[in-house]
Amino acid sequence: MLLVCAFLAAPTTQAAPARTAFQVRCEDTITKTVSIFSAKQNGYTVNTQLSYKMLTAMKGVARRNEFVLGLTRTESMVRIGADGAMLQDPATGYECIAPKLQVQLTYAPVKIYVGSEFPVGSCGYKEILAHEMRHMQAYMDHLPKVEKTVAAALSKRFGGKPFYAPSGTARSALSFEIDSGWLPYIKAEMAKVEAVQAAIDAPAEYARLSKACNGEIQKILIKTRAGR
Repeated sequence: MLLVCAFLAAPTTQAAPARTAFQVRCEDTITKTVSIFSAKQNGYTVNTQLSYKMLTAMKGVARRNEFVLGLTRTESMVRIGADGAMLQDPATGYECIAPKLQVQLTYAPVKIYVGSEFPVGSCGYKEILAHEMRHMQAYMDHLPKVEKTVAAALSKRFGGKPFYAPSGTARSALSFEIDSGWLPYIKAEMAKVEAVQAAIDAPAEYARLSKACNGEIQKILIKTRAGR
């Protein structure tokens, strides 16, 4: 669960409580909190060495008579680095840190597979590749969406203000919040792209592909199934 500090809004008729001397030092003298994002796309490769039967096995399709003509695979990676200036207050036994978070959202190079039964340049190859490129584009389009969503969440959480904790615990407390809250949250946001990928692989699309190119793909499927 994402750790979020909730604050009750003070009545509009009541003045905000005065800041302590330590809060003034923390909020007015050290660097403001900041989050730096880096969303990286590492390109793609096309592999035509595997048969559609091998691709079907790679995807783990269990339903009978279902086949995979092409396949797109990648791996999302999330890294969060935390640093920041710190001040301590011996009088209260507290310290503050202005978190500087460096968030990296990355996709490993995308691997696109097209069944070896479909020669490069053929109509079948082009149709299957075009379908797989839609999968790749879905991954690429998802990165900036995650960046925007996470940036807003981080801004709401920290609000440009320091992170307070008992002396000697601020950095470990911040690390714990990142590991137990922010990392799972960001990974879950990255994983939302799988719903888009599933929509691209709708049954109607499989049916369309199998009949594309004036039946070329369907003929190849029938021929290979017959073992000819």
